[in-house]
Amino acid sequence: MINHAQESQKFNQDAQRTHWHDETLWFVRNKRDKAAKAIPEWEELRELASQIKANVLSNLDDYLIEFEKNALTNGVKVHWVSNAEEHNQIIYNILKARGVRCMAKSKSMLTEECHLNDFLIKKGIEVVDTDLGERIMQFLDEPPSHIVMPAIHLKKEEIGELFHEKLGTEQGAADPQYLTESARQHLRSKFLGAEAALTGVNFAIAETGGFVVCTNEGNADLGVHLAPIHIASMGIEKIIPKLHHLGVFLRLLARSATGQPITSYSSHFLKPKQGSEMHIVIVDNGRTEQLGRKDFRKSLYCIRCGACMNTCPVYRRSGGHSYGFTVPGPIGSILSPNMDLKKYSTLPFASTLCGSCSDVCPVKIDIHEQLYKWRQIIAKEGLVPPLKAQGLKVLNRILSNPSLYKIAGRTGRGLLRISPRFLVNNPLNTWTKQREMPQPPKESFREWYVKNRK
Repeated sequence: MINHAQESQKFNQDAQRTHWHDETLWFVRNKRDKAAKAIPEWEELRELASQIKANVLSNLDDYLIEFEKNALTNGVKVHWVSNAEEHNQIIYNILKARGVRCMAKSKSMLTEECHLNDFLIKKGIEVVDTDLGERIMQFLDEPPSHIVMPAIHLKKEEIGELFHEKLGTEQGAADPQYLTESARQHLRSKFLGAEAALTGVNFAIAETGGFVVCTNEGNADLGVHLAPIHIASMGIEKIIPKLHHLGVFLRLLARSATGQPITSYSSHFLKPKQGSEMHIVIVDNGRTEQLGRKDFRKSLYCIRCGACMNTCPVYRRSGGHSYGFTVPGPIGSILSPNMDLKKYSTLPFASTLCGSCSDVCPVKIDIHEQLYKWRQIIAKEGLVPPLKAQGLKVLNRILSNPSLYKIAGRTGRGLLRISPRFLVNNPLNTWTKQREMPQPPKESFREWYVKNRK
């Protein structure tokens, strides 16, 4: 079981990093706001994208069949898999049959979800993550902490030390341009030596059987064009109906993710180039189950921009690794309970329910409402810690009874005023580990209002 509160404490031990992480992500959130305000029709785009996604999920079977038909016509080989194990095995079978020993992989959260790297490496196939942030995390043997900026929690000095160890760069070097150039030179040989390339899929178009991959580094293009085999892994929810719908999502994606007008590379793949082959692996892995959950199906609208993470006050101050799930932050907290309710039962509580995640979501997912609904399910299933569950029952009784509420408030204020501070601010009170309990007021707002109203 993942205990988010305990895991976040590890991140918070480095107060300087926590503060820096918080500020950095809020800077990205501000960039998103400026980019959004520069488009007068921004809210109309969000609504249109949401309606397109609603249509897709309501007709998902038809669109997937249409996509497969057109992809096959284009000469693409299509594979259907129900879970992570089948996904990994299918890809291994493709690589093994062709004698592939090294594969260049661009960013794909689906392959992270399926733990493909570990599976293939154990089978003797070298997997090289070619996205810079992903390569850094691969060197560290750690999962990404953010779906768009995988190494956002690391400082350039730490990356400099890592590159000195792995790539032989100058010790103490921390210049981003120097480190990036070193990584580029390192990856060039990997691209040239790769016998296959794997990409994710940002959008798959049912009308054409083609798909689009969005990157800022061009690594997906380089890998695909140098290798004779292209494998694309896509979740079933990545479908959009028509090619002309693509413009709606491309205008929303980069602006929501990093504040850019558009990703540097929006690469369209339709058919294999001459003398090569292309495979598309279409993956369920719990998505149809989430689709069947009326209150949570809208989570499948997600286009993986990461905007909800950049704005979330809890994510910003707890780090992505504290969630223990491939997709962290608010969106991960409504996707993960579908995969394993008991294991991820603390994640829906890792939120203030402020609603900022829903406000910035480019496809208008009601994230904070779904977090609240998951909490209700978790409580009904008896997965809330016993002490917390009993405390909530007592609190519910007090808050639902005006007379009890007034008595409890008056008594609590009185006791807090006469109690020595160390009895309140001590290690036994987890609330005061990071803050001081404020001095209680002499009277409640209701008492003040009754006395002063006219």
